[in-house]
Amino acid sequence: MPALQIVEAWNGPGRRDGEITVVSPADNGAHPSNDKHAFEHWYFDAHLDDGRIVVAMLQTRELVHRKPGVEIHVYTPDGERREVIAGYRDTDLTVSSQRCDVRIGGNTARLVDGAERPGDLPVYRVSVAEGDLAFDLTFTARLPPWMPGQGRTSYNDREFFAWVVGAPRAAVAGTVTVDGVTTEVTGRGYHDHNWGVGDMKRLIDKWYWGRLYTDDFSLVYAMVHTQRRYGSHWSQPIMLAHGDRIVLSNGEVEMSEGPPVFDPVADRTYPSWLRMTVPGSLELTLTVLEVVHAHNLLEDLPLASSRLVAPLVHRIVGRPGYFRFRSDFALTAHVDGETYDRTGSTLHEMVALS
Repeated sequence: MPALQIVEAWNGPGRRDGEITVVSPADNGAHPSNDKHAFEHWYFDAHLDDGRIVVAMLQTRELVHRKPGVEIHVYTPDGERREVIAGYRDTDLTVSSQRCDVRIGGNTARLVDGAERPGDLPVYRVSVAEGDLAFDLTFTARLPPWMPGQGRTSYNDREFFAWVVGAPRAAVAGTVTVDGVTTEVTGRGYHDHNWGVGDMKRLIDKWYWGRLYTDDFSLVYAMVHTQRRYGSHWSQPIMLAHGDRIVLSNGEVEMSEGPPVFDPVADRTYPSWLRMTVPGSLELTLTVLEVVHAHNLLEDLPLASSRLVAPLVHRIVGRPGYFRFRSDFALTAHVDGETYDRTGSTLHEMVALS
């Protein structure tokens, strides 16, 4: 393994941004790499006014087979979950390095040309259809794009993880089709983009990711913990916006986890609450109300999940699992000498790779 030298590219001073980076369209474009462990995807989700949540991910190189792929997920208010995951060939992929403009088969995500959109904030058009699920949605940003510092954490001279949030908060409108029934919808959305180089199951121990919204605040975070061989390092970028202005971009976060709760579906524990504090700027507590989606990642490897082999796998790699939670939140924000207290509920996730 290359020498360990983790670098978070904050603008400073310290692990924070005194000046917030202006994100260019090319930052949200493709970042091709010939490395066999390269990956890249564009993620969109929308919380619709009818109570449904829809998610699409377009991947130029996904994490397992390193091939193009598309995922569509639909969650209903009564707990039903529908999903389609489709793989493609490299010849089915067209992508731009100058802007968000991705085509995988008949699925597309693109930045709308300036002549087609109002104002200075970006607008994205996402059209995906696989199996019995489809949506054609326009994401009109209500906040400027953001990335922590220069948007990249380097773990050594080869491996890195990059993140840009193309739309921290967006208004969404368009159509959703399920089982041949098409509905006109509106809602609130989010879009981000990840790329990098590395074998994530060797590099990352776990991460917490999520965001929350009130009428006047928007918050996005990613708490990422590396494996012991990579120094058990926490990268903790968090963004806070007040109205239409980003007021905090910071990685100097104090985080604590509540008592563990065992989930039999994922076959592992999760924390009953999370608490994040940026001294002098914000305090956030997320208290888990329910597990919306749990998955034992060993089930994706049939041999590893067999009754005979599983105990050995657990000793070697642990109990990898995925969770999507619904939680109550309590936020205290300190902005321009004023203190604001906000409460509500939100969805967020945990991925544990060991």
